[in-house]
Amino acid sequence: MAAWNERSNRRRARCRAAMAAAAAAVALAWHAAAGAEPLQVVLDQARIVKLPDRMATIVVGNPAIADISVQPGGIMVLTGRGYGATNVLVLDRAGQMLMEQEVQVSGPRDNIVVVYRGVDRESYSCAPTCERRFMLGDGQAFFEANGASIGLRNTISQSGAPPPKN
Repeated sequence: MAAWNERSNRRRARCRAAMAAAAAAVALAWHAAAGAEPLQVVLDQARIVKLPDRMATIVVGNPAIADISVQPGGIMVLTGRGYGATNVLVLDRAGQMLMEQEVQVSGPRDNIVVVYRGVDRESYSCAPTCERRFMLGDGQAFFEANGASIGLRNTISQSGAPPPKN
């Protein structure tokens, strides 16, 4: 009888140890997920993110800050659309959360020169010569002029037509 009690106590101790290890693993995984670093994206640039298996739904907290495009093979293309922070949630068919990722969109840091003309701001990319840069926060006239130039360039490049003569 004493041997049976001793074996039973050992089994209970092993069971308690296994349960404690499992609880520690879950707590560690939760802590790692909760403390995960935000995904850094530069404005108007894209990042590739591998999606979890069984993904059915993706939710972007603020689509004005980040946009997504899902590609075959469980790939998500994440593009920075505006400055700020948002999040991306990935759910399975049952609505269970598979992934939650904070996204931080910041401006470019490469050779940018900002010129202020009174309250109006103009941004230039200088590498090695300075060219107008289309950036959020620029003065309205500068922003609209750049937008019109970019729109015309895109139309011409897509149609194959020669640029209009002045």
